[in-house]
Amino acid sequence: MRVLVVEDDPQLSAWLKTTLSDALGHADVVDNLDEALAAVRVQPFDLVVLDRRLPDGDGITLISRLAQLRPRPGVLMLTAFDDPVEIARALDAGADDYVPKPFEPVELVARARAVIRRLQVDRKGVLRVGNLSFDTAARSVSIEGRPIPVPRRELALLEALVRRAGQVAMREALEAAAYGFDDEIQSNALDAHISRLRKRLRDADCSVAIKPLRGLGYMMDAG
Repeated sequence: MRVLVVEDDPQLSAWLKTTLSDALGHADVVDNLDEALAAVRVQPFDLVVLDRRLPDGDGITLISRLAQLRPRPGVLMLTAFDDPVEIARALDAGADDYVPKPFEPVELVARARAVIRRLQVDRKGVLRVGNLSFDTAARSVSIEGRPIPVPRRELALLEALVRRAGQVAMREALEAAAYGFDDEIQSNALDAHISRLRKRLRDADCSVAIKPLRGLGYMMDAG
């Protein structure tokens, strides 16, 4: 996962770089629109975190340029503007989400992940985490392009985990994904299915890990 931060405040940009790198994988920083445009022309990014007020103009003016890229990066706007009209203007221009300053780190990271997940689904319906690809249309799974067979219930659990990658997938949500209303669920059934799924992915050299969180559920980590 690669993020471009476009922010001219040195202290904030340094904090954003560290926070987003820790949460999403890697973040680059530029402080103006010209440098941002140059960066996206030579390097594909999954997400652009874009300030509204920049030395060479309004961040909104970059969005139409980003929309021409293939694949198009997600755009998460940051701004001190809290006027609903300004928020609507940014969203209408093509921003995927909008976070007013000041913001909490946990909210920023969650919104960034949500934007990326939505784009992953939009791109031909394929969800990607690490070297795992989940085709939501074909209901198929592959590791670095190699298809791997996954039974129906494990497939449902895998999709629920992939859609929540990097976040806690609560036991209740996983059970709802894998079982019908009338199914009788044994106390250890979910853990048994997850255990088999973890072994299946491990045997296929999958880079992602499914980590148990005691009393809560599981989390998929790209590793």
